[in-house]
Amino acid sequence: MADPVIDTKFRVDGMDCAACAQKIDAATRRVSGVSDVEVSVTAGVMKVTHAAQTDLDEIVRRVDSVGYRAAPLAKAEVPAATPSASGGHDHDHDHDHDHDHGGDQRDKLEGLHGHDHGRADGPWWMARKAQLTLLCGAAIAAAFVLVRFFPDYHQWIFTAAMLVGLIPIARRAFMGAINGAPFTIETLMTVAAVGAVFIGASEEAAVVVILFLVGELLEGIATGRARASIKALADLVPKMALVEANGATTEVPAERLRVNSIILVRPGDRIAADGVIVGGESAVDEAPVTGESMPKRKAEGDEVYAGTINAEGTLRVRVTAAAADNTIARIVKLVEEAQESKAPTERFIERFSRYYTPGVMIVAALIAIVPPLVAGQSWSEWVYKGLAVLLIGCPCALVISTPAAIAAALSAGARRGLLMKGGAVLESLGKVDQVALDKTGTLTEGRPKVTDVIGVTRSEDDVLRLAAALEIGSSHPLATAILAKAAEKGIAIEAALAGGAVGGKGVTGRVGEDQLFLGSPRAAAEKFKLPAELEARIVALNDEGKTVSVLLVNRDVAGAIAMRDEPRDDARAGIAALKRIGAEVVMLTGDNRRTASAIAAELGLEPRAELLPEDKQKIVGELRQQGKVVAKVGDGINDAPALAAADVGIAMGGGTDVALETADAAVLHGRVIDIANMIVLSRATTSNIWQNIALSLGLKGFFLVTTVMGVTGLWPAILADTGATVLVTANAMRLLAWRGIER
Repeated sequence: MADPVIDTKFRVDGMDCAACAQKIDAATRRVSGVSDVEVSVTAGVMKVTHAAQTDLDEIVRRVDSVGYRAAPLAKAEVPAATPSASGGHDHDHDHDHDHDHGGDQRDKLEGLHGHDHGRADGPWWMARKAQLTLLCGAAIAAAFVLVRFFPDYHQWIFTAAMLVGLIPIARRAFMGAINGAPFTIETLMTVAAVGAVFIGASEEAAVVVILFLVGELLEGIATGRARASIKALADLVPKMALVEANGATTEVPAERLRVNSIILVRPGDRIAADGVIVGGESAVDEAPVTGESMPKRKAEGDEVYAGTINAEGTLRVRVTAAAADNTIARIVKLVEEAQESKAPTERFIERFSRYYTPGVMIVAALIAIVPPLVAGQSWSEWVYKGLAVLLIGCPCALVISTPAAIAAALSAGARRGLLMKGGAVLESLGKVDQVALDKTGTLTEGRPKVTDVIGVTRSEDDVLRLAAALEIGSSHPLATAILAKAAEKGIAIEAALAGGAVGGKGVTGRVGEDQLFLGSPRAAAEKFKLPAELEARIVALNDEGKTVSVLLVNRDVAGAIAMRDEPRDDARAGIAALKRIGAEVVMLTGDNRRTASAIAAELGLEPRAELLPEDKQKIVGELRQQGKVVAKVGDGINDAPALAAADVGIAMGGGTDVALETADAAVLHGRVIDIANMIVLSRATTSNIWQNIALSLGLKGFFLVTTVMGVTGLWPAILADTGATVLVTANAMRLLAWRGIER
């Protein structure tokens, strides 16, 4: 029988660009039993697929040997929650390991719980890279002072100062080469610095080394910002919660909350878990999770999300999701998985860079050798130029241009409740020019609301009071709508006596001396003749897609109530935003033609009604055949065939019920305008990626020409590399500030 294959995730500290990931990948694949490796620079995580008997300690040593720190995050035979998201795990399986990286202490994995590794999350100056940079900087500063007193030893003093920084770089280059990654920036740096010493340019070599270290340090700080944006999302959930049990309130860690526990949330507190309010009423500030600027009124029966802020009254909340499954934990997990999946542009650039670096080394060698051999030019001058070209040849800025932008965009989207399954989906969204939307639950709220109350022989409030009396205790959507309207108007309701249902026609009951019947206009007309004026009004309301119920009291027609599944508050603005960005919009619904036409006319879009799921799928296919790039937006369950048929399937959900399995992306908080926001974010990201590519190649091209012409030397060459990388990363980080279209 084949050995079981296990996935283990490692936290890796010290990564800041794609070249780091390639070295770690190459080194890890050489460990016996490892079958696959996935490294995410932005998440700072490596996933290794390996045989059960694989030595995890050997993986840690291999990663450590190429200059990074690794430690297992979780035993992934069990699907674990993202550590940063949930703050806690199943203790039978989930061990975070700390490692002593000194000498032979690496031989054992220490099973210590719950500690982070290395110093990636501490102050920047505590990182190993920062300390090496400071030490090298101090050595070079000392060298500049010493040569004033000992000018005859100029070459030796600067060489010694340079070696402080170069020895760790050269060691990483050597370890990379023996672990299957010979063409790294460290290799280029080492060759260039050693070559410079041989042609008598040790002072320049020393400055090049310190500039390289400073550039790497800045890269690390910039990459850390992308990670911090996701960590900040995870940190929204409070660490502790107040739990009510047996009449007492106790404080417990939020990660230990169980489903159906009752938690107490005081005014000003963050809510510790996803749940449903079972007591109290308050305004809840959802801005940290949804980006919604205005607090929402929440009362008994309403859903609340972990990380949101209770602004006013005390709330009692029944927990509906454990820490590992709450909205924020799921957002963080999805974003981290998305950041690990590569976009088409990123895959192309990685393939390109595999040939680019060896190609540059050959060009640099030719520049150094051909002019002196063929034209009798000065060896020192052309070797110097060759070394400068070598430094320009590092592909770091080019390789990081796409993943940095995509990581920042996925983080920015997640903060607004826009989830996309990776870079490929993010790139595809920008090309969308046709959006097909489901009606119920996507364009509309998915539940009816009372829109009109008509008094005939009774007042409007009386009609509502008596209708509500019949509906107390019913969970029918129309009953719920009537009770909600009565509560909104503050009408006191007395439950009807002798209540009952008349099969398929309506409900009956008695309030005081009054015998009541609430039912369809047809059922009411069978009992009494309806006034002509009311009949005309009912026809007009039906044409608007509304359902009408008529109330009879004793032998009189008391009035009528009209209800409809109303469009979402921002549906009109969302459709208008889609049209503004050049997307055509169509509504696909299984509802009747009259209701569909009424809603579509109100929102300004084309309706296609009375469709079965396979009809929706067929229409999406036809739109694609016309050359359209189609996004299908639905609730993700009964729309599964159409979602799968579209170029991009977007699930419209309300927090915990998002069916992301069928969709490529999700609008977590049910705002129609967020569909346009997804497309706008994608276009901003694509634009940012091309800016980054132009910036990195433009700087390299410029310095390549000026170096060969003899205008610039080694210092500007290293700035063309590390400077470009820092500029590209900083440009990508601008996406973190993306706010989207407001209404």
